[in-house]
Amino acid sequence: MTVSKSAVMKAFTERFRRDGTAERAEGMKAYMKSELSFFGVDQGTVRAAARELSSEHAEEPLSALLPALEALAASDWFELRSAAIGVLERRRKDLEPAHLDMLIRWVERMACWAHVDWIATKLVGPVIARSPKEKARLLRWAKAPSFWVRRTAILAQLEALSRGGGDFELFTRIAVPLLGEKEFFIRKAIGWVLRAVSRKRPDLVRAFLAEHGEVMSGLTRREASKYI
Repeated sequence: MTVSKSAVMKAFTERFRRDGTAERAEGMKAYMKSELSFFGVDQGTVRAAARELSSEHAEEPLSALLPALEALAASDWFELRSAAIGVLERRRKDLEPAHLDMLIRWVERMACWAHVDWIATKLVGPVIARSPKEKARLLRWAKAPSFWVRRTAILAQLEALSRGGGDFELFTRIAVPLLGEKEFFIRKAIGWVLRAVSRKRPDLVRAFLAEHGEVMSGLTRREASKYI
């Protein structure tokens, strides 16, 4: 049975209105530089609410939850969008390649680093890790008009690469054509991944810097070389 969209929206909205504060909402809105509305609840509250909804419907297939999560993700409230991602993170083992189109729509719609990075690392990344043939999507996304989609392509392997796994050659194929970009969020993402890789495999990053250092931005280079 499909979980009621209106019931889920009502439950999250009532909880966040109760627990949020106007002062925190104002601060969050300013920090995020966002046109969205904010209830003013912290990330711990969002995650707790997502955990409870996920537990309540643990026996339901993911497909039963998706209409409600899509409604949350399409809302104009920052924390409701966060809740949608939080629930999916709890159910990330149920995510399949067929869900990647939906996730990239979320990335394009949300267009905020806090949400995009969460989707890329906690939702997209695990699907790609379990389904290596889907890596080709990352190469396509790296050429997308939206820099948020391009950022997702860069960050999707962040957790795997930081653990000493992942496909660094694929990351190189994605990152090198983007080194000349002026967009801050692209420059930062490339450096972030290289910095993570350097903790376990510094030689890979040294070689990358030696070959491409002259064409990368100062921001990317500083991030990449932080620990080497």
